[in-house]
Amino acid sequence: MARILCFGDSNTWGWNPHDKSRYGKETRWTGRLQEMFGTLHEIIEEGLNGRTTTFDDHVSGGGKKGLSYLIPCLETHRPIDLVIMMLGTNDLKLRFSLSAYDIARAMDRLVATVLGSTAGPAGESPQVLLVSPARVGPLSDFKEMFAGAREKSLLLGRHYRQVSLERGCHFLDAAELIESSPVDGIHLEKESHGILAEAFVQKIGQILQS
Repeated sequence: MARILCFGDSNTWGWNPHDKSRYGKETRWTGRLQEMFGTLHEIIEEGLNGRTTTFDDHVSGGGKKGLSYLIPCLETHRPIDLVIMMLGTNDLKLRFSLSAYDIARAMDRLVATVLGSTAGPAGESPQVLLVSPARVGPLSDFKEMFAGAREKSLLLGRHYRQVSLERGCHFLDAAELIESSPVDGIHLEKESHGILAEAFVQKIGQILQS
């Protein structure tokens, strides 16, 4: 049995754009993954609303910095065979004033942290699946918070792919598979969670067999 850690933001936590609640486990892509794998693999959910890569968010409050939580998270759940990392959308907020390149470089620090850890089986490092998130769509409630984010989000896939090549980790571009909800332009519809789950099942199968 492989243990798979899913480290992300509100689209891993399961934010419902229609009423701002949390999708049920049967809807979230993490929950669907567990259902598909059954007892074959263990899926560990670690999604947090507002999580960034490496940046403190003094507007949303403490605890959002992914890098700070990643190390104790790895220690908590070890041994871990694979870490799926899907972050970067919150780094697109206007308050951070970051380019897509900068966000990818920040993401690189998280990837390096996992690959440099001993949180995998037998004290080795876990494998990493780096996921570039869905592009930002037309914004509603988050229009001012994410001003200018869509244009930057179009470039994330290219820069994340480069990080994966440099680090020798696995890569998946979610933007090639799904779109953000037309309701708020940031979060995912139920159907997108299903599509992601199907894509991850295939990708995980390839990774664990390699």
